[in-house]
Amino acid sequence: MFARKLLQFINVLIGAAIVAAAGAVYWYGWRPLPQESGTMNAPTAKPVRVERDGLGVPHIVAQTADDLYFAQGFVTAQDRFWQMESFRRLAAGELAEVAGPAALESDREFRRLRISRIAEQRAKSVGGEDLAVLSAYARGVNYYLETHADRLPVEFAMLGFRPRMWRIEDTMLVGLMMQQTLSNTYKQDLAREAMYEKGDAAKVQQLFPDRTGSEHQPGSNAWAVAGAHTRSGKALLANDMHLGWSLPGVWYMAHLRAPGVNVTGVSVPGVPAIVAGRNEHIAWGITNLGFDVQDLYQPTSNQAVLERDRIAVKGTNGEPFEQFVNAHGAMFNGPGGKPVALRWVAAENAPFRVGLMKLNRARNWTEFREALREFPGAASNIAYADKEGNVGLQVTGPLPIRKDCNGQRVSTAGHCEWQGFIPFEELPSFYNPAHGRIVTANQNPFPANYAYTVSGNFAPHYRANRILDELKKKGKWTAEETLQLQADVYSPFSHFLAGQLTAAWDKKKATNPALRDAIALLREWNGEMQAEAAAPVIATYAANHLRRVIATRASGTAAVEWEPFVYYAVIENLLRTRPAGWFADWDHELLRALQEGVEEGARRQGDDVRKWKWGEYNKLVVASPVLRNLPWVASYFQIGPAGMSGSSTTVKQTSARVGPSMRMVVDFGDAQGGVLNLPIGQSGHPLSRHFKDQWENYSNAKSYPLHFPAGWTVQSTLELTPGRP
Repeated sequence: MFARKLLQFINVLIGAAIVAAAGAVYWYGWRPLPQESGTMNAPTAKPVRVERDGLGVPHIVAQTADDLYFAQGFVTAQDRFWQMESFRRLAAGELAEVAGPAALESDREFRRLRISRIAEQRAKSVGGEDLAVLSAYARGVNYYLETHADRLPVEFAMLGFRPRMWRIEDTMLVGLMMQQTLSNTYKQDLAREAMYEKGDAAKVQQLFPDRTGSEHQPGSNAWAVAGAHTRSGKALLANDMHLGWSLPGVWYMAHLRAPGVNVTGVSVPGVPAIVAGRNEHIAWGITNLGFDVQDLYQPTSNQAVLERDRIAVKGTNGEPFEQFVNAHGAMFNGPGGKPVALRWVAAENAPFRVGLMKLNRARNWTEFREALREFPGAASNIAYADKEGNVGLQVTGPLPIRKDCNGQRVSTAGHCEWQGFIPFEELPSFYNPAHGRIVTANQNPFPANYAYTVSGNFAPHYRANRILDELKKKGKWTAEETLQLQADVYSPFSHFLAGQLTAAWDKKKATNPALRDAIALLREWNGEMQAEAAAPVIATYAANHLRRVIATRASGTAAVEWEPFVYYAVIENLLRTRPAGWFADWDHELLRALQEGVEEGARRQGDDVRKWKWGEYNKLVVASPVLRNLPWVASYFQIGPAGMSGSSTTVKQTSARVGPSMRMVVDFGDAQGGVLNLPIGQSGHPLSRHFKDQWENYSNAKSYPLHFPAGWTVQSTLELTPGRP
């Protein structure tokens, strides 16, 4: 009797636990999912229709521009508001307020850059159409917050706070966060200065070449080919922007339609309009230019203002944040504890223009270029194609004019002061080249005899040359074949290094049995960074050790930071020229790097190099910093662990930190309008069917039709009708 009652009691407890768990899932996970069907009263002037397709992409049809951007703000918040909240907090230096001390260093960094103050300044300077669009978008976001106050995304419940309303300044914060990601180079300047202090100046200079630059920032690919090189006979444009991995990803797909605008592509959650995509007339894709838009200066006077602030930190009393600001910008300690001041293009006191709406409406090359005069954010290369068969490339962004500072380090006052900005008309621009191909992969687009000083973190030539070589090999391209090129994993640098290692082995007539299998694998390798291959691991470990010994030789200290993304072209140049004064025997250094690399690899993947796998080295895990804390089920809400093909020197630039954040191919001869996909999914809600439904196709270099300007399958329709609920 007792045993039966005990069993019944246990069953009741289990049942209650299941009911409680189901209730929690419903309350915190299911209720926040967006309303996608039916009718909803909203403060619009006229009815707005939001049709969602099989990927959850909203196709918004409005009768006024104001209603269009209101609806864009509303539906983006429906799917991605937690991401929008985290973006604005990250940029403002307010993450620690909800995440605790773990986010404190991030908050200090963004406050050091004064991003919140810059956003406030920009918001005051905006006007005209820009102000109207930003205001409409903010109203849409806030309407979501008003109508969903009791069913916000699960992250708000987990962290225990409620968001404030969205402001124009918050859109500025999100834009500045993207700009910081793509142009934050001052730390590299500090690292270079530290190397100069103790090292060999001539050697350090070779590690930081002025015009070939580095691949320090996330890279991207974009190219356009004229109809003579496509199967359809029409122009084709491809774009895959490479950014840091996140869940959800940085982009949100949308199709916006109202009188005078019909555009589709990707947007940034928190920012209105489309950033990269196409309309009925043109298509465009973006890569980061990498031009240096930050300089450090040694102050020569005590004229500065003290800015006081306080960083709120969850679970503590917070901490004060103080810094001096002089005419150049924020001041902080540089190498040797010496104060430096940071000047950054984003902090310049100039009227802010959004510019994206004009770009979204552009109908030809002339209107496209006019729109780019106002393009916001980091300096960029914008590839172009249109329905008439034209292709082109335009560099855009405010680029400082510097005088007498090529190869500069930290400047003293009066040296390397900015003399304004390069006029838009004098920025590199290419239209319908004779060979009919445009390629940008973050390489230097400036001619050797350019009228202005060129300094930047430009990518090595590997990706750009590989793309151009492949485009030339094949006569006629389709969208599907272009996708395969976007996923190309051949590494010219790693293949070159493998050849150097095997040549050194042969020249030295080496017989080290511990390296014999490694050499055999390198000798027969085709240079592809495939996840299952062993040779890429061997080449990469050897490159890492070679990088360290080169950096140590130049800087005079082993504890030196030489960013790994900078070294590829530099190492290749050193190995090809083998200049005197570095090493007595370059082949000896190569084999020593190989031996040290094999020893390191053995500690990580075992003694048998034939069983090593590049995917074990290049392993990807993408998880939400909040959802990863859910007990028992956290692994369901992440991607990976997944062994990835590709590397930093392949067209498919893929590492544990960075990868293609979207893939788009627009063929103006394609009735479906082209293809577009994200890495993971459209929705930020973990229980949405669109949370990570694109990953499998993305990881296999497959995509989805754009269905533009029409042809999508409508899965649901939401009507926003004028009126308050």
